[in-house]
Amino acid sequence: MQQQLIDIVVEASALMLTDDFQITEKDGVANIVTTSDVAVQEFLRSRLAALLPDCGFLMEEEDAHDLAHEYVWIVDPIDGTANYARGIRECCICVGLRRGTHMQQAIVYMPRTDELFAAERGKGAFLHHPVSGKPSRKLKVSERPFSEGIMCTALSLYHKENAQLCSDIIMDIYMQCNDIRRFGSAASEQCYLAMGLYELYFEYILSPWDFAAASLILEEAGGVLCDLKGHPLDHTKPSGVLAANNKESLARLVSIVSAKLPA
Repeated sequence: MQQQLIDIVVEASALMLTDDFQITEKDGVANIVTTSDVAVQEFLRSRLAALLPDCGFLMEEEDAHDLAHEYVWIVDPIDGTANYARGIRECCICVGLRRGTHMQQAIVYMPRTDELFAAERGKGAFLHHPVSGKPSRKLKVSERPFSEGIMCTALSLYHKENAQLCSDIIMDIYMQCNDIRRFGSAASEQCYLAMGLYELYFEYILSPWDFAAASLILEEAGGVLCDLKGHPLDHTKPSGVLAANNKESLARLVSIVSAKLPA
């Protein structure tokens, strides 16, 4: 199924690679949707339903929340829509397949860089370049310690009332690690961690389609993830997300973050 899934996502990406799209606001200027988001989602819903009949869907646009199935596709048609609308390269299609409580398949594709991240549970994570044909490679997280780590993070864009709390948490982590980055696409950032480019990740609140597919890619590359209190992620609900290249660094993130959380 994995190659079929890759082919479907690459085909869907053609709907992204256009300058002919319109932008509308969902909940203010910070949260937008483009006609490309809708087109990609409709294409994926049709093709994925044909690939796996009697499946459910959890998708960002148009309230596609049908979880009453053994298999559920969790889809973000474009993660990093603000980046996409501005021509920034960090934007991607995210498709994950969940069975029961575990992610089984995952694809995150950044068409503007031709980087396709793919994983199957128990079979590792890989970086492919479907358009250029560059050689694929297996992904592995870095071995850098916390003190040498770079963290990808954000300030809770859609809930700016949490910005000060996020800032306080980020500052505490920053003083103990090497540096911080923000790319504006949660899935892209988690895949960068899987590549070994970065070591730490913190987001105060994400929707499930922002992390479901990328979480499997990161885990299959040797990384670890949890919610803000150290519990396993629920891929069907909004959640804070912590991630790291090893268990020791993740435990340190949990300790720092939990100390700042409201009682």
